[in-house]
Amino acid sequence: MTDRKAPSLNVMGGRLDPCSTAPLTGFYRNGCCDTGPEDTGSHTVCAVMTAEFLAYSKYVGNDLTTPRPEFGFSGLTPGDCWCLCAARFLQAHDEGCAPRVKLTATHRAALEVVPLEVLTLHADDG
Repeated sequence: MTDRKAPSLNVMGGRLDPCSTAPLTGFYRNGCCDTGPEDTGSHTVCAVMTAEFLAYSKYVGNDLTTPRPEFGFSGLTPGDCWCLCAARFLQAHDEGCAPRVKLTATHRAALEVVPLEVLTLHADDG
C-alpha cells in the first residue's frame, strides 16, 4: 500500500521537518508533529523542553517527566523536543512559561489554535 498523503506543511509554509526521534514523538509516533482527525488534542507544536515548562505541565496535570514503560515512554528532560498540544502550548504562553518552538517542525494546523506571532516569539530555529 502506497502512502498517498500530501506532504505535511509547517507554520512557515514549507515541508514539515521532523521534531524528534529520540525520544520518538508525534501523535502517530513518526517523529513529526503530523496531525489528523484522530488527533483531537492537536499535537502540532514542536517544543524544546525546559525545566520550567516540564514543572508547569506536571502542575497542570500532564506529567511528561515520569517514565511510563508500559507506553514505551521514558520521560522527558530539558532539551528534549516533543510535539505538544497546541492548546497546552498557548496556555503555557499565557502563564509565562512556554518552551521554545521549532517553527519548521511545527505543523500548520497549530495556527488554528496559536497565532503565528505567538509561535514566533518563542522560535528556536536557527
